[in-house]
Amino acid sequence: MAAWTAEELERIGTAEELNLQSLRGDGSLRDPVTMWVVRDGDDVYVRSVKGSQGPWFRGTRAQLAGHVRAGGVDKDVAFVDVADGGDLTPRVDAAYRAKYGRYPDDIFGSVVTPQAQAATIRLVPR
Repeated sequence: MAAWTAEELERIGTAEELNLQSLRGDGSLRDPVTMWVVRDGDDVYVRSVKGSQGPWFRGTRAQLAGHVRAGGVDKDVAFVDVADGGDLTPRVDAAYRAKYGRYPDDIFGSVVTPQAQAATIRLVPR
């Protein structure tokens, strides 16, 4: 698989939100969903605040691929599950805290729950 460029990582990492479209079984793109996105090193992550029951998360299961737009980056991606990420979970939590911790706890807290942590996806460029 391809890697993000330094510029893409910077642009996505500083973007407030990301638009994600997953591929349907027939290869067409679903409607975009807007969500928070974080960067950890050379990787980019999103989480479903509704866990594996979130509609957009379930949509990522069809083809494990889709398209994202954030910070001027427009890219086809693969969705890689990292729910049992060992030391990754606290790092992604910290990235969310650093980027979005300014929001009230009832909003920010939704991305660091066990339910959301279990629905963590790494976005990998294709």
